[in-house]
Amino acid sequence: MTKQIAVRLPDDIVEFIDRLVGEGVESSRAAVVARAVERERRRDRAARDVRILKRSAVSDDLDELAKYASTVQSDLD
Repeated sequence: MTKQIAVRLPDDIVEFIDRLVGEGVESSRAAVVARAVERERRRDRAARDVRILKRSAVSDDLDELAKYASTVQSDLD
């Protein structure tokens, strides 16, 4: 299910969105906005997870894996 909303954005942001749609990178303005909001939601969840892990202060044998994972390029785009 989707819900239509109205969003006011600065002209330069709208121009950027329109360029992405015009170049065929995205299918619509809504797709660009949805992708950006989804990325922000993932970032927010990751930040929350970091806060939780910092509070736990329990040493973990996955520290080396976490260090490695932080160097791997993400496919969030």
